Amino acid sequence: MRDLTEIREEINEIDARLTELFRRRMNCSRDVALYKIENDLPILNSKRESEVLDRVEAMGSPYGEYTRSLFEKIMELSRELQASLIEERK
Repeated sequence: MRDLTEIREEINEIDARLTELFRRRMNCSRDVALYKIENDLPILNSKRESEVLDRVEAMGSPYGEYTRSLFEKIMELSRELQASLIEERK
């Protein structure tokens, strides 16, 4: 069994990597918002979100349902960012 300190150190490393990846993803969401502004597209694309959620749930096995929940929140935050950027442009 691993020591708790060792486990927490690994969690801290993972959190740092996740944070960097989250920033990258939000940068992409910003770019999506700019594209949507340029092309007069709605923020929500339910079909796309369903496809992504189904894909990440399958990839997240054995924690698929938790992976899906995580990405539901990430997508919610992405939509919030897009809405704020679209609102700024009005």
